[in-house]
Amino acid sequence: MTRVVGLTGGIGSGKSTVAALLRSLGAEVIDADAIVRELQAPGSPLLAEIVAEFKSSILDASGGLDREALGRLVFADAAKRARLDAIVHPKVGAEMARRLDEARRRGVPLVVLDVPLLLEGRRTGRGSAAQFPFDAIVVVHVPESVQLERQMRRDGRDREEALRRIRSQMPLDEKRALADHVIDNSGSLEKTEHEVRALYELLTRPARSA
Repeated sequence: MTRVVGLTGGIGSGKSTVAALLRSLGAEVIDADAIVRELQAPGSPLLAEIVAEFKSSILDASGGLDREALGRLVFADAAKRARLDAIVHPKVGAEMARRLDEARRRGVPLVVLDVPLLLEGRRTGRGSAAQFPFDAIVVVHVPESVQLERQMRRDGRDREEALRRIRSQMPLDEKRALADHVIDNSGSLEKTEHEVRALYELLTRPARSA
């Protein structure tokens, strides 16, 4: 039987690192962000819908989506972000469901749905993965100060923009309270690897007979 786990976190939490570690241990990871990028490729119907809504200012010089420009637009305006979500989430959810069904047919023991706004979507019933039944929810947690520092260092954002993006999402402390399992990613990579390995062993442990 395939176990389905939802993996989420927040901007700068290191969720992608945890997803990569789970993949290296043998889990099949379905990455919502990667699917978004595939569906928004130049010339795609989804990109055309986004441009029709937000105009060509969100395109780069090659005609592809300028994710930073779009992000600045929607993270500063909740109504615009909701319109973007309404365009993107149904298509991403459908593709995730297709990949999950295919993994189940192959008998994959553990599938991880890597979804940044998983808990926000479940709260509203409108997220790309809101409809999936999960065997467990895993939250990657760090303090807000770490989220802020990582964004500023990694992405070159100023403090105001970094804080705006962090606070547009559900606080990680709230997500932690809703999780079945929490990975603390505020320390060393070795510590995170140890936590992820222990979690993987727990999630792939055979279920006990009644």
